[in-house]
Amino acid sequence: MAGVRVILCTVPIDAAERIAGAIVEQRLAACVNIVPGLLSIYWWKGEVQRDPEKLLVIKTTAERTQALIDGIRAIHPYEVPEIIALDVVEGFPPYLAWVEESVRAEGG
Repeated sequence: MAGVRVILCTVPIDAAERIAGAIVEQRLAACVNIVPGLLSIYWWKGEVQRDPEKLLVIKTTAERTQALIDGIRAIHPYEVPEIIALDVVEGFPPYLAWVEESVRAEGG
């Protein structure tokens, strides 16, 4: 098993479904949960910003993580998007196997 990862990525409200759909269709992610209702408060270019956003909770594998990051960067509207990868240390084995199977390239 390659190892499952959860990727966290904040996105503008109007971009969430477009980005989630694209990375699943490209088999970079097995599943993306879109969590609404975030208010992000952060430093950007010397000022504190406050923006409503959505959070993408993305399931993929360690092997596909860099391709996923590249895929997000290609379509994400932010100059520096939040993309954080977390290793899954334990989980329900059939679910973890499903994640790995879902992101394999067709025929791979």
